[in-house]
Amino acid sequence: MESLKDRDFLRVSDWSGEELRAVLDLADRLKDERKRYVDEPLLPGRSFGLLLEKPSLRTRVSFELAVEQLGGHAVHLTGPEVGLGHRESIRDVAYVLSRYFDAIIIRTFAQELLHELAEHAYIPVINGLTDEAHPCQALADAMTIRERLGGFDGVRVAWLGDGNNVCVSLSEICAALGMEFVAATPEGYEAPGIEPLRDPREAARDANVLCTDVWTSMGQEDERERRARDFTDYRIDGELLALADPDAIVLHCLPAHLGDEITEDVLYGPQCAAWDEAENRLHSEKALLALTVR
Repeated sequence: MESLKDRDFLRVSDWSGEELRAVLDLADRLKDERKRYVDEPLLPGRSFGLLLEKPSLRTRVSFELAVEQLGGHAVHLTGPEVGLGHRESIRDVAYVLSRYFDAIIIRTFAQELLHELAEHAYIPVINGLTDEAHPCQALADAMTIRERLGGFDGVRVAWLGDGNNVCVSLSEICAALGMEFVAATPEGYEAPGIEPLRDPREAARDANVLCTDVWTSMGQEDERERRARDFTDYRIDGELLALADPDAIVLHCLPAHLGDEITEDVLYGPQCAAWDEAENRLHSEKALLALTVR
């Protein structure tokens, strides 16, 4: 879609359902080609800055491979060597990186920092994760749901646990693509703009998709014991999964803490799609880059 060229991807809600579907449609095609070891060099010679201020496995590997398979080149930058907003102003970093790269993928803490970088950069800025949003994860989740369930119509997605950045972006992509979304969170852990359920059983009942994430995210380690107590009833186990639709799938963006938010039998069971979900980070991000970078 021509409307996506040079676009930032900061939040899912910035894009229309039609635009998101265009990314997913291309992702499906690129995934099929990758299975046949065919990679279209859609972005030959393009260069990408991969600025990761938070530790990463899936984000770094998937984006580096995405760029390579599209015929481009990625440069990995760490937080300390850039010193974004400390060693050098965000504005100056945006100006400099815009002269070197065709797009910037950034994994950082504050959403405000991301928006300031995008404001001053004159190349696309992709949100690889902030404390408020994880739109690339939402793309992979939607791709996985459509693969496993055949479409989005009539799909009920139930989130269980912390109303965090992953929850927010998933709710936004569900709204854009016509899926029902419910979130069960303990009091005090609600996602902004989402009316929560308190009973995880109510959320799980007849759901087509059960989703969760770690109870304690990076930077919240001092809250671990309290969170473990508060989230005890929100664990996805066999009993909770039995309340969902018989053909329901389970999503987890990983890393997983077995025995906390999910049990071993569910994570490694036949209804879990977490591994498809992780793979689909690669294909959906390839499509995203191909459609946004000129």
